[in-house]
Amino acid sequence: MSRRSPVSALAAAFLLSSCTVGPNYQRPDMALSPVFMGQAAVAARSAPGADASAWWACFRDPLLDDLVSQALAQNLEIAQAAARIGQTRAALRRADAALLPSAAVSAQAVAAHQSIDTPSGRVATTRGADRDGKYVEMDLGASWEIDLFGGLRRDREAAIADYVASRADAAAVRLAVAAQVADTYIVVRGLQARLAVAEAQVQTQQHLVEIVALQYRKGVAAELQLRQAEGALSQVRATLPLVQTALESASNALDVLLGVQPGTYRAKLLSTAGAIPIAPAITDIGGPADLLRRRPDLIVAEQKLVSANALSGSAISEYYPKLDLTGLLGTATGSMSRLFTGASNQRQGIAGLRWRLFDFARVDAEIAGAKGRRAEALAAYRLAVLRASEDVENAFSALVNSEVQNRDLAEGEASLARAQLASLAAYKGGVISLLEVLDADGRLLATRDSRAQAETRAARAAVASFRALGGGWDASLALAPPARPMALARQSPIKTSIGG
Repeated sequence: MSRRSPVSALAAAFLLSSCTVGPNYQRPDMALSPVFMGQAAVAARSAPGADASAWWACFRDPLLDDLVSQALAQNLEIAQAAARIGQTRAALRRADAALLPSAAVSAQAVAAHQSIDTPSGRVATTRGADRDGKYVEMDLGASWEIDLFGGLRRDREAAIADYVASRADAAAVRLAVAAQVADTYIVVRGLQARLAVAEAQVQTQQHLVEIVALQYRKGVAAELQLRQAEGALSQVRATLPLVQTALESASNALDVLLGVQPGTYRAKLLSTAGAIPIAPAITDIGGPADLLRRRPDLIVAEQKLVSANALSGSAISEYYPKLDLTGLLGTATGSMSRLFTGASNQRQGIAGLRWRLFDFARVDAEIAGAKGRRAEALAAYRLAVLRASEDVENAFSALVNSEVQNRDLAEGEASLARAQLASLAAYKGGVISLLEVLDADGRLLATRDSRAQAETRAARAAVASFRALGGGWDASLALAPPARPMALARQSPIKTSIGG
């Protein structure tokens, strides 16, 4: 019976450890509509196909693909997010280790010579004791906190949630960087288009000034007309520095996203103007409920709620006693020849009970704080879901309306271009005044500039739509928790992807 009692005690400890106090996590119910309000309009768009391995490749721009690839490899915000994964992985390994026994080996060898100038030394000397002594000890000690009521397991649940959240956060950062690169690149192309429009208008106005100057020298045109033409030319030229400044600022911002010194890629981008990328078709939109698994920032918000829920259970476990098992096995002797002999062997076993029996007021406060943090995380999660749907709706609205505006402006530009040619011919024939020519030029310039801006807004809205929808990121990579304690210690870093 005496041999079975330790086994029975250990079995009872394991049985008790199956109890886990605190609430188990359940995903909050969210009243979400089945489809987005702007989904039908986006699906009905006439746009190029979007079948590509990554959403930014849908714009069919090789330079954009290259820039995004460089940013994903070099961006410093992504490097910070990767470092945070390592931190949470280490925290999870610590939480895993807390559930397992810990052991330590200790050894010491002591050589001593007793002083006779101390009371104890004088007493030892009068009794004929040897003033020299040697002592050798080697021990193996182990301790284990039996997780009777699941406090350590709740801590591990929180650590798993933090680890999953860090991986989702890394994916969110990658998605944000890719979207920022694409958005900034489109801004650059849009500003280049506006700059080209202004420069073309400068040439047109310069040609008009030359015509009026020739007529003025021949006495056909008044000086007022010449000065009006020159003033209009100066007004158009004055728009160039503003656009150029915005263009250089956007280029610098793109360099920072690529993790390089501002100005590094400016020549590459500004040497040759490219077309504004065309907003592609957006397929596989899903509905608001799909955002819960597709958007990494929503996964981050939910995992923070999971962590807060687990920590509330950990706080509740402080109401209950904690059991520690400690054991020691070793040898201690004054002679190396007797080391590991039966006479020198020593062993010890301790079962310790800790209970904050008279500290429940402080435990109450800790539990109240944990519940408050859980309520805050719940509200933050619900708000994140609502704002995610808002992002999608706003992006869809901007995309559809910008494309409608662009089509209208394209029709207006064609008409105003014909009107400009007709007005110049009529002016040369003396039918209309110079003011009418300048008015036709100004209207055409404004329309072309507005169209470039509308094309830019449409392409940027497409980027915002892909980002709002989650960029096609595979959430299953982050949502697979480790199967057993210490599993994470042997895992290599997991790369997250936001493509396709």
